[in-house]
Amino acid sequence: MPVSDSVDREGVAAEDAPADSLPINELFYSLQGEGTLAGVPSVFVRTSGCNLRCWFCDSYHTSWEPTHAWQDIDEILAEVESYDNADHVVLTGGEPLLHEASVDLLEALDERGYHTTVETNGTIYRDAPIDLASISPKLESSTPTPERDPKGEGEWAARHERDRIDLEALARLIEDSAFQLKFVVTDESDMPEILALLEDLREVAAVPIRDNDVLLMPEGATRDRLEDTRARVAQLAMDHGFRYTPRLHVDLWNDAPET
Repeated sequence: MPVSDSVDREGVAAEDAPADSLPINELFYSLQGEGTLAGVPSVFVRTSGCNLRCWFCDSYHTSWEPTHAWQDIDEILAEVESYDNADHVVLTGGEPLLHEASVDLLEALDERGYHTTVETNGTIYRDAPIDLASISPKLESSTPTPERDPKGEGEWAARHERDRIDLEALARLIEDSAFQLKFVVTDESDMPEILALLEDLREVAAVPIRDNDVLLMPEGATRDRLEDTRARVAQLAMDHGFRYTPRLHVDLWNDAPET
């Protein structure tokens, strides 16, 4: 599947990248904070660059103002293997599936016996070994309208709105891997869109999507913000029979880097 023409290469300079390398924003050992594997010690490999611009992005330094160092696959693997206690690796971003070399990394991790989770917005499909596709489709409430744009300009709003949902890519990701659909929710106004998207996705996907595969996660990158959203999102999960997922890393470390 071709990568969307909305991909923002500014600050990532992919055309000048060394062969078989990825733009690495940070690589660290922590606890998985979200989803069905919350609490599992994991190595996080965070790439830089994203094809969307959620106004509430909790990795601003990979999207709105991407920063990184290019590392080849062998360098990344050596750092991952230096964490002796970890057998889970989370490839995240930004949007890690922007980068073709993400496939090489996932294949190498698979060969070494690691469990891999890929955190993706679901707009790009790659043929790669993924143990858990953690797919977070972006709702209309994520669009960086001029009044919500953290830079105050709003120039990404139309591109983001156009490209934030790709049913074909979503279906292929779901069909090829174990998966979870993780929605960032602010309040009840997000639910009609979630329910409509699930209905559309169930029509096109060749595998069942159970309510238990759907996770609602409160919007918020700080403890103060989660105080605002946590309880109402938990209630929405109960009301609709979906799962609730915490943001454990925010509860433990607030918005500290490398958590």
